[in-house]
Amino acid sequence: MNITQPLHKALRECPDALAIVDGERRQNWRHLVSRIGSLAGGLQSLSMQHGDRVGMLARNSDHYIEYLYGVIWGGGVVNPVNIRWSAREIAYSLDDSDTRILLIDDTFLELLPAIREHSVALETIVFVGPGKAPEGTIDFEQLISTSAEVPDANRHGDDLAAILYTGGTTGQPKGVMLSHNNCYLGSIGASLGAPRPPRQAGLHAAPFFHVAGMQSMFGLSIRLGTHVVLTGFEPALVLRAIEEHGISEIFLVPTMLRMLLDHPDFGVRNLSSLESVRYGASPMDISLLERAMNELPGVDFSQAYGMTELAPTVAVLPPYYHTEEGRKAGKLRSAGIPTPVAEIRIVDPMDKELPNNTVGEIAVRGPMVMQGYWNKPEQTAEALRGGWMHTGDAGYMDDDGFLYVVDRIKDMVVTGGENVYSAEVENAILKLPQVELCAVFGVPDERWGERVHAAIKLRPGSELSEQQVTDHCKEHIASYKCPRSIEFVDEMPMSSAGKLLKFKMREPYWENQDRRVG
Repeated sequence: MNITQPLHKALRECPDALAIVDGERRQNWRHLVSRIGSLAGGLQSLSMQHGDRVGMLARNSDHYIEYLYGVIWGGGVVNPVNIRWSAREIAYSLDDSDTRILLIDDTFLELLPAIREHSVALETIVFVGPGKAPEGTIDFEQLISTSAEVPDANRHGDDLAAILYTGGTTGQPKGVMLSHNNCYLGSIGASLGAPRPPRQAGLHAAPFFHVAGMQSMFGLSIRLGTHVVLTGFEPALVLRAIEEHGISEIFLVPTMLRMLLDHPDFGVRNLSSLESVRYGASPMDISLLERAMNELPGVDFSQAYGMTELAPTVAVLPPYYHTEEGRKAGKLRSAGIPTPVAEIRIVDPMDKELPNNTVGEIAVRGPMVMQGYWNKPEQTAEALRGGWMHTGDAGYMDDDGFLYVVDRIKDMVVTGGENVYSAEVENAILKLPQVELCAVFGVPDERWGERVHAAIKLRPGSELSEQQVTDHCKEHIASYKCPRSIEFVDEMPMSSAGKLLKFKMREPYWENQDRRVG
């Protein structure tokens, strides 16, 4: 399997078909592949060798797609940088993976001095944006125009293709290593779980640095579809793009779906071209889903369950079970059935498989499972013990083979489609000298699915405001990881062994809630 295979197919089958739309820019497949080949050559001239990591810190664009394919075409490994991270977090990921080349757009130039200050690995900066390249950077367009096209390096199979950083329970991000097989077969599995026609237009509003956005891009390319790219999610622009470009399919996290339905343009724009809405990455409220299905009649809805380590989709609730007839089966609250390339089982703490309708840890096996965590052999061995990826999610299988995700074993909050690990936030809060104890966990939130909530016990005689906590956290971690709500408590429940019983603090917030994980 080779991630660049769709590019070769497109050159043979539909070279003049529209490949990418980004604002006023249009590219057919012939032109796109030519630029990809030249970019690959340019990166090789900057000393990128086979297996070398190349990062990109940018909002969505046609250039981001060129980066993803160009690095891989040239034999490198992509390291898409989380655009919501602080300069220190970015520098950590670059140094941890020895990423020496970074592409950056004008949106994030202000972070560059701090990234350079904190990173020892970073050597070369390529500026992707309008206007003159800043001093000390290389112009992206000039790099392509002055570089000869090179042949596809044809890395494939178990060759490393991507390192995607995800949060860690120890407070440090982990680099998830995904091979060509992982990415390609993960996309194939997701497509088979909810089939869509070839050569139709898909809209990219989810960020490409996120595994779901990247998989959506790869999956659409496999079907030789047209990529319509937005720099980011903005409800009015999404609705206008669907109308203007005849968009057939889109992936949305529940937060995005709610914002679309609530926008005044929703009832004005012509959305008749829309055929498929895939959702996932965070909990979906049933009332929101039912509202969306009612207000978008005739559109196929499907849910995807997975994680970065699974490239990312391993279970899909197909469109049929969202229809009026299909809902009679009572599966709408499930995460769906395993994709054709994924095996899912439920295990107890001793890794013994549990019978149906018994809650345990969700474990997954298949060709989409990551190779491991970059430079973290112990955490890799723990996650992949016995040849199964242990997700840290608790769930069960019913007698029909449908997966239900009921809670998280690992301490993670999924807010607006982003993973936030409690330990990282707690470590930041505990830097405050006034704080004696703190517990961070997810609570229901209408807009974000879950929000980061902090319970704090102060030291005797100390004073601290919510605003002080928030301002402090923003100095140490990305804004989206900071608590959106804070409570000061006099006591915290502890076990006889002195362990904080966070579940007892979380439980009141989740009473009468559908506890589903995206």
